[in-house]
Amino acid sequence: MPDSPITNFRDSDDVDLGKKLVTKDYLLEVYGTILENSPASGLVVTPELWTWGLRGEGRLGNNTTSVGDMRTPVTVFSGGTNWKQVDSGHDHAAAIKTDGTLWIWGNSGVHGTNDTTQRQTPVTTFAGGTDWKQVSCGKGSTGAIKTDGSLWVWGNNAFGQLGVNDTTQRLTPVTTFIGGNTWKQVYMVDGGGGRHHTLAIKTDGSLWTWGGNEGGQLGIGFNGDSTGRTTPVTTFIGGNDWKSISGGRGYSVAIKTNGTLWVWGGNGAGTLGINDGNIFTIKNTPVTTFAGGTDWKQVGGHNNTAAIKTDGTLWVWGYNEFGQLGVNDTTNRLTPVTTFAGGTNWKSVGGGYLHTTAIKTDGSLWTWGLNTGGQLGTNDITPNRNTPVTTFAGGNDWKQVSGGRGHTQAIKSVDYI
Repeated sequence: MPDSPITNFRDSDDVDLGKKLVTKDYLLEVYGTILENSPASGLVVTPELWTWGLRGEGRLGNNTTSVGDMRTPVTVFSGGTNWKQVDSGHDHAAAIKTDGTLWIWGNSGVHGTNDTTQRQTPVTTFAGGTDWKQVSCGKGSTGAIKTDGSLWVWGNNAFGQLGVNDTTQRLTPVTTFIGGNTWKQVYMVDGGGGRHHTLAIKTDGSLWTWGGNEGGQLGIGFNGDSTGRTTPVTTFIGGNDWKSISGGRGYSVAIKTNGTLWVWGGNGAGTLGINDGNIFTIKNTPVTTFAGGTDWKQVGGHNNTAAIKTDGTLWVWGYNEFGQLGVNDTTNRLTPVTTFAGGTNWKSVGGGYLHTTAIKTDGSLWTWGLNTGGQLGTNDITPNRNTPVTTFAGGNDWKQVSGGRGHTQAIKSVDYI
């Protein structure tokens, strides 16, 4: 093996075969001591899962439920180097490995293991399988999509957020009431205070919502209608051009294939970005933000909203008491503004209960907002950060990040050799 890293694989005739994603475990199994004794061994970066913040309820998955905090990123107890996607809930988290297995940990009743025992380390659901594609966590509830397009839900269902035509808790994964194998993306919202709801997009581009609706977050278009829905319904404006979804405390946000950004639900602290400071304003149907535009790429939310445009700029608005907008103050914003850090190299953003997380195109991970539980990963519990900062772990190999209530999970990327 050469002393310098090879960016692309080549065959025996020196034909460029392109880049191949491989895990460190695979390399060690196949090449053994050859790799271990090579200078290239130190250049192998593996897809590890890291976690930090509040430890209670086992939400970090590091084999402890001790009250307190983990102020710097650590790997989960089960370790491994083949993590693909992770999502953080109120007090639990779930992740999918590259082999298609689904793992979950944290507070009781959310693991799909047919019991209500709290899990301090990652476990697989009762349904098992190696065909999980995407997972999302709410407050005590979880939703996941398989490679065949079926949507499975389990856990807390007090507000109908499972979409199974009742409000009974499910301890094992079940399909939604309308079933089908055409689901593409699911997002379960930890709304707090009875605002738990779910959004999902089908492969045909249609958008469906269900669960709590006291803030109009289902977007079904009936003014004064705060009744939740226990089965999936389409939003008032319908359409088959929805691309991505997110949501927060009593509101929803989504991007269409044409790049327009739409919001609906409650507008507390300006979370809808419609230049209205009335906390009692409710939009029962989707509307565009004050900033408008057709260049929105990705969005995340919770008590505030953050979104990235196609030019790589990061925009934030809404609630800002703890600096979670990253604009160097604690003043709420009623319309989208850029963060204090600025820049045109933001790649993805992940919501948190009162903090925000984001990754740049160079692979660096940035956090800001509330930090009393160590959820920013900055090796301290300074109450908040008003501007984006990097985590204590640093590095330029972060792939995906998700924030929960006082905790954060992130996956480091696979590199090439």
